[in-house]
Amino acid sequence: MGRVIVISTGGTIASRWQGAGFAAEAQGREVMESTVVPDGVTVEVRDLFSLNSSRLTTAHQLTLLRTVQDVLADPGVDGVVVTHGTDTLEESAFLLDLHHDDPRPVVFTGAQRAFDAPDGDGPSNLRDALLVASTARGLGVLVAFDGTVHAARGTVKTHTLAPDAFGDPSGVRLGKIGFGKVTMLRHPRRPEPLPMPADDVTPPRVDVIAHHADGDATLLNAAVDAGARGLVLVGTGAGNATPEIAEAVAAAVARGVLVALTTRVGSGPVAQLYTLGGAVDLVAAGAVPTGTLRAGQARIAVLGALLAADDAAGRVRALRHALGLELEHGQHDLGRETALDHGAGHERTVPHAARTCPAPRTHEPRTAPVS
Repeated sequence: MGRVIVISTGGTIASRWQGAGFAAEAQGREVMESTVVPDGVTVEVRDLFSLNSSRLTTAHQLTLLRTVQDVLADPGVDGVVVTHGTDTLEESAFLLDLHHDDPRPVVFTGAQRAFDAPDGDGPSNLRDALLVASTARGLGVLVAFDGTVHAARGTVKTHTLAPDAFGDPSGVRLGKIGFGKVTMLRHPRRPEPLPMPADDVTPPRVDVIAHHADGDATLLNAAVDAGARGLVLVGTGAGNATPEIAEAVAAAVARGVLVALTTRVGSGPVAQLYTLGGAVDLVAAGAVPTGTLRAGQARIAVLGALLAADDAAGRVRALRHALGLELEHGQHDLGRETALDHGAGHERTVPHAARTCPAPRTHEPRTAPVS
């Protein structure tokens, strides 16, 4: 099956009761000892952080990105698993996916119940992630949770407490896990990877501003004055705000701020339907619509674009590229189910309903067109 490196960053999967609440405490080796390693898989554990993921910073996430890149520099590694808190898992996973250019998978997982809970879900989630990491290929960065596999892009935390906590509200799951095998149902469509950020880069400030009834431009302007180089405006409906906010967006863009437009609605794309401060005017003011990506991942796309290009026009191109606006439907069918049988050492295909689909993304090294 292969050699898998597990990178431990904390989260509920490593949390114990502290008297007033839970906090990440268990080391990666302890977390690994709680699960059953699939036959044929060898595991090495690396402790990177021990944090509740709500405390993670961009600096932490860039450290994780570089650590995974360093791990994959070893050709003897077959896959990577990242144990991570669920609060910001969707952001870290998407950051890594934007820069991932390797057929070997990086699989994020975590837990909704603490490490010391008698009915904890961490051990089963971790075993599933090991199965995916040791068998899947060419799918980018993945999330394995509660018996399902999701592409990093578009996947968000959909429930605060339930074990089935992740999904893409505008898409479908990528695969399923059960009875010792991983069955892939779809193939993610991903843009070319962004270039790796420089090791000595100072992370830019990127803020998220939500519109609401009575909303005005005060917080947006304050973010710009505080030094934000990127903004994500969370509009109402299909991405709407007010004429005042549209004017503030135009002023921010004129100052070199990169602005993305998403929506507070759970699913569906941003759409340019309304004027008088709606998405029509916001996009005309310079905001880039994020398709079906929501605030957390839209912020990561803005961050990635700021790190990928030096000039305003290049950053807009990099943002549109990172958002995958040409990939708004997110995924396409393989035209089959691909069952990765644990222990069999090979893929087997199961006839699926005949359908036409684009060719999947190839995995030759490349440079993103962001200049």
